[in-house]
Amino acid sequence: MTYMKEMQDINGLYNEVREIITSARQNAVRSVDFCRVQMYWNIGRRIQEEEQRGKERADYGAYLLKNLAKKLEPEYGSGFSVRQLEMCRQFYRVYPIANTVCAQLNWSQYKLLISISDEYKREYYQLEAVNNAWTKRELERQINSQLYERLLLSNEKESVLAVARKERIPQAPQEIIKDPMVLEFLGLERKAEYYEKDLEQALITHLQKFLLELGNGFTFVARQKRILIEDDEFFADLVFYNRLLRCFVVVELKTGKLTHQDLGQLQMYVNYYDRVEKLPDENPTIGILLCTAKNDTAVRMTLPEHNTAILASQYQLYLPSQEQLVNEVETIRRLAEGEKNEIAQQVVAQIAFSKP
Repeated sequence: MTYMKEMQDINGLYNEVREIITSARQNAVRSVDFCRVQMYWNIGRRIQEEEQRGKERADYGAYLLKNLAKKLEPEYGSGFSVRQLEMCRQFYRVYPIANTVCAQLNWSQYKLLISISDEYKREYYQLEAVNNAWTKRELERQINSQLYERLLLSNEKESVLAVARKERIPQAPQEIIKDPMVLEFLGLERKAEYYEKDLEQALITHLQKFLLELGNGFTFVARQKRILIEDDEFFADLVFYNRLLRCFVVVELKTGKLTHQDLGQLQMYVNYYDRVEKLPDENPTIGILLCTAKNDTAVRMTLPEHNTAILASQYQLYLPSQEQLVNEVETIRRLAEGEKNEIAQQVVAQIAFSKP
């Protein structure tokens, strides 16, 4: 018993020391990364200041960078090329105030951020990268998949930024869940035939990347969750929990076009979780139906008028282009205008009917 107790103590000590070493190494890496970021910021500041002195010459900036690089590269290597010095200057121009530079981000991440001209879009990605501890690759993927633009399809810019700044907690699923969702990381061919079980297996295999695409606060709960209603068995494809919305999220997968039967089945799963699984202090369950194509009018006609529980999100197996998103925005704008006109016509008709 004494030997076993000693071994347990040693194992406990080992785990604690291991955590101390790992934490110290991580802090050391972060410290070195931030020192590098500060170095590039200060280089950019000095270049900008020097350029201001010779601003009467239109070509002075290019002349300055070329000659500075010619002196630095032989001594410090290719990390101080003309291109790199241009990025240092751009870094300072975008972040002229030193304390707006975050210690949590490295130079590779800042190079991605300073390439974004829209300041609101850049702020969003910076905040999300810090809040979610995104790596450079994850940040690049989110920018390339145009996460910010996809969120703006169903949200106001101020609302998106307020959530990213942690000024408010999301109140509706549309503030987190994107439509369309981009699943290019699954590696499924765009035109290949595949079954729903193949899509489900691919999502499980790439679960970490799928959670990144789903958005903030999602944790995995179950796959093929068995639901028994009297003598009938049903299986919900995927179940998650969102800690920000404080509710279960049931995901159904469809490799074809969305039908009203699909919506009805998902509604049943949502009702089951609300009545059986949900705790009294939790919010109502959300259902997401992932499909390759959907008819928005059919979705609105199938679901209750003020529905917030069921969402139909189209998925893509490839990264969207800017043109595709512009077209999507225009489509949504036309639909919204059509709904406004329809409501206005109904109001006019009611007024006319009520007149004596």
